[in-house]
Amino acid sequence: MPNQLFIVDLEATCWDGDVPGLSRRQTVDDMEVIEFGCVVATTDGSVLDARSFMVCPLMRPVLSAFCTELTSIRQQDVDGAPIFSEVIVAIDAWLQPYSLNAWGSWGDYDRHQLLAEQQRYGQAPSFMALEHINLKKRWREGRASNRRSALPTALAHHGLQFDGSYHRGIDDARNIARLLPFMTC
Repeated sequence: MPNQLFIVDLEATCWDGDVPGLSRRQTVDDMEVIEFGCVVATTDGSVLDARSFMVCPLMRPVLSAFCTELTSIRQQDVDGAPIFSEVIVAIDAWLQPYSLNAWGSWGDYDRHQLLAEQQRYGQAPSFMALEHINLKKRWREGRASNRRSALPTALAHHGLQFDGSYHRGIDDARNIARLLPFMTC
């Protein structure tokens, strides 16, 4: 069996404009994870398991209309969700049966957001101890036209259409897995 890779796509609180109560644009320090889109896949793109973990934000618990429209995550989805520290325990338990050597995401945002959450809460999911692979960068390698590499654009490059809702963590993670056969991991 090919090597297993853990793919993570996060969705987080966000605003179109300034952060509420602040006179500036958002940074990862202002944002909070509201969804872990998680896929365990083989490096040939076969999905072994997939799961969405919703997270209740604590600093700014009310989602902006912009965030809801962008992600399709509704207020009731996060209101009833566990908090970050509980979710990472659930993710760690869910991943126990798998032999993972690395985790990947489409770009570095997800890694940076998790580092900000670790700083905030003093906790991180166990997979953070593994090597991180920037799958967008890996996909770009050897491509003549690599400037446009949004996930739907990368899929279209291979004649694939995006399945699901773009900017929904679980759907993004599944679509990233579909690109694994076109890169070396």
